[in-house]
Order: sequence, then structure tokens, then C-alpha cells
Amino acid sequence: MTTTALRANAVSAEEHDVPIPYMQRTRDYYLALGFNAYRWAHCVEVPFTPLRTPLARARVALITTAAPYQPGAGEQGPGAPYNAAAKFYQVYSFPTDSEPDLRISHIGYDRLHTSAKDINTYLPLARLREAVAAGRIGALGPRVHGAPTNRSQRVTTETDAPEILRRCQEDGVDAAILVPS
Repeated sequence: MTTTALRANAVSAEEHDVPIPYMQRTRDYYLALGFNAYRWAHCVEVPFTPLRTPLARARVALITTAAPYQPGAGEQGPGAPYNAAAKFYQVYSFPTDSEPDLRISHIGYDRLHTSAKDINTYLPLARLREAVAAGRIGALGPRVHGAPTNRSQRVTTETDAPEILRRCQEDGVDAAILVPS
């Protein structure tokens, strides 16, 4: 066992700088709606595959849980209150060379410490383009994919995840980055 002592000049985090209790927040939300307590998926074995291609040569897909803007669905901009009308129920894709209008106005993000004004917090497409230009990753896949988050584990594992995997395989990507919002 290794023990590490704090350095004399170590700076402690601010009192408010604590992990976001999103799991409890989600459980409380489901209970308030009259559902049973939300049961989080837990895999005994991690279902991932090691990267076979060096990242500097890999083609990378971006997957987000942000919602496409829906003009008739009410307020969805930065700081908008939770908006169930803005939910989406189908996997979507758009070209990586476009500038989509995606928003987050759901319950899962930390409204105390973020405002959702910076699209790079939930769609870091510009940062990934910079990583390609700098040679840190080989290329972006041709499409970004959107994953619904308002589903049951069964629908996620039986419908949405296989569809996103199919699209990633169709795009010939080596790795995928999931940015939950």
C-alpha cells in the first residue's frame, strides 16, 4: 500500500466543490413522479474493447445525450427549467462538418455549477476538430450520434445502444466518446 501525504502548499477545494449527486437526484425525481426507485445499470464485467489503433491514427465518433432543438417545445436554452416536452426518443445523427442546434434542459445536469451556455460542455465537436488538427486523434467519424436518456435500461440496451453501435460500425470508427449531459 502506498500512502501519500499532502504537500505543505496543497490547496484544498472549495466547500461547494463536491461530486454532483446525480444518482440520488434521479432517484428522487422518479419517486416524485410515482415510479419505483430508479435502478442504475451495473455491469460486473466492463463491456468495452481495448483500442487496437493508436489514438493518433484512430477515427473517433462523438456521442452526446443533448437534445436537438425543437422550436415548438418551449424553453430549451441555457438556464431553462427542466422541460419534458423537449425530450427525444430516437437515436439521431448529423454530419460532423455541420453546426447543429442542440440544447440541454433536462433534470440530469448540475444547474448550480454550470449554465449550459458553452456547447462544448455537451458537444465538444470543436475541441475534437482541434485534436484532429493537432494530430492527437486521427480523424472524426462522418457523423455525431445522439442517444436518448429518458428510456428504461431495457430499451437502452436492446434498442438505442445497438442502433448507435450499428451507426458507428457503418461509419468505420475505431473509438467513440460519449458525452453525457
